[in-house]
Amino acid sequence: MAKKLWIQNAVGKHKRGTLHRQLGVPTDKKIPKSLLSRIKHSPLGKTVKNPTHTGKRKVKVTGLLKKRAVLAYTLRSFKR
Repeated sequence: MAKKLWIQNAVGKHKRGTLHRQLGVPTDKKIPKSLLSRIKHSPLGKTVKNPTHTGKRKVKVTGLLKKRAVLAYTLRSFKR
């Protein structure tokens, strides 16, 4: 049974909605993939402009924000 739920064990200890709050995106809406991609590919300390109209317009990339964005980008590509 533990083999089936491996991703829940890896992700379960994180707080829900923290990336949404950091980016200013409402929790009932999806975070745009283009914003996650920009955060993923930008260096630490750089300010990234949001290409969409949801959430904050500019976001400063920190280490923790980058980790959360990369995880969200990866999990978004999983089949449900």
